[in-house]
Amino acid sequence: MSSGSLRVAVIGGDGTGPEVAAEGVKVLKAVCQSEGIALELVDYDLGGDRYLRTGEILPDSVLQELGTFPAILLGAIGHPDVAPGILERGLLLTLRFHFDQYINLRPVKLFPGVETPLAGKGPDDIDFVVVRENTEDLYCGMGGFLKKGTPDEVAMQTAVYTRKGCERCIRWAFNYTRKRNKKKRLTLVAKTNVLTYGHDLWWRTFQDVAKEFPDVQTDYNHVDACCMWMVKNPEYYDVIVTTNMFGDIITDLAGVLQGGMGVAAGGNINPEPGGVSMFEPMGGSAPKYTGKHVINPIATIAAVAMLLEHTGHEKAAARVMKAIQIVTGTKMKSQAAGKMGYSTQEVGDLVCQAL
Repeated sequence: MSSGSLRVAVIGGDGTGPEVAAEGVKVLKAVCQSEGIALELVDYDLGGDRYLRTGEILPDSVLQELGTFPAILLGAIGHPDVAPGILERGLLLTLRFHFDQYINLRPVKLFPGVETPLAGKGPDDIDFVVVRENTEDLYCGMGGFLKKGTPDEVAMQTAVYTRKGCERCIRWAFNYTRKRNKKKRLTLVAKTNVLTYGHDLWWRTFQDVAKEFPDVQTDYNHVDACCMWMVKNPEYYDVIVTTNMFGDIITDLAGVLQGGMGVAAGGNINPEPGGVSMFEPMGGSAPKYTGKHVINPIATIAAVAMLLEHTGHEKAAARVMKAIQIVTGTKMKSQAAGKMGYSTQEVGDLVCQAL
């Protein structure tokens, strides 16, 4: 892909997803036009409405098409009329596993003007990144039932860890910590005292890879201790690398620390050449707000900045991040839905103006 072009697949999804995706696209178009980046966007009708209409979640033909894009922008998935888990497994997990998006990247940054529940902490204190392994652990779907529906029922769910899966995630995290060039501290978060097989593999792999990065300071936290320290001393952290399950949990805690899911963005990344990566806001589809134009698009716009950085457009990404911080710091009254002082579209317009 030449530095002057960008192809993005857009999946608006469910509930308020299409509303926030539209504002992300608005900002993406504006910055690409300003930076002279030739942008090609293709919309895909995927989510609960399509499933209810056709019975299809993610047809093979669409999956093949998505494989031709370097990046996907996702609004949100989750429909009140579809049982929990169907869309999440059929769409989100299928995309992650099919495209081997083995890095889940979650920047945890408190923007100016955004409230955190942590007393006395400001934007300088809450600025770290969580790198979560994204294709193994309890999410592989290995397990089953015995005597289901009887008093003797047994349910088993198996966590799977491979040396390859651990090593590629840990190595990526070390390289990212070096490139981020802040404290140059990488903290492994696991539970080696109880999960003595899989997390022992994580620990040993972390020690082995660390030898190649003498300039990066290493640290280890049990996951329960990490939850305490993230609240007590968030300024300690630079980059955290962790397992799929623990990453899922601690990034929600981190999202609250940075002001809520309305500002938290994430990426599901395949870092290999030709890999397909997907960027999204961390909040859900919030169906009760659908069509009211009160939902916060800042997280989706931050996801656009991540998308731009990942696809090699660092200058455009930095401009979007700066514009976001101008808007949160000088314009918005709150990050909560309905309390921003502006509609969803108006916040998108403000970011475009701040570019």
